[in-house]
Amino acid sequence: MNHDLLHWDIHEITAEGTALHGVMLRGRIRKLGLERGFNVLCENAGDTENCVRFAVLAAHDAEIVTDYLTSVVPNVQVRVIAQAVANPVLSKLKVNRTERYTL
Repeated sequence: MNHDLLHWDIHEITAEGTALHGVMLRGRIRKLGLERGFNVLCENAGDTENCVRFAVLAAHDAEIVTDYLTSVVPNVQVRVIAQAVANPVLSKLKVNRTERYTL
């Protein structure tokens, strides 16, 4: 069975002086995707302090998330950190480097 893989763009959310963990941010981003009808993945970063990452399939969807974050998180910064990643792991970016693994 051979299926086309989905390719996700990964974005990183940071905000100096504002907590991003423990404030239901991941759930809010998920609900935004559900209500607006787009696919989104969201995880706390395990390799960077006070950082949340999300992944979307289309740049327009990233704009929706970024606009929302700008309205609810003071000093928020959102940046693209990887593009067109199949089956991404958001919590630790080094896991996405396929050359690290053998089957």
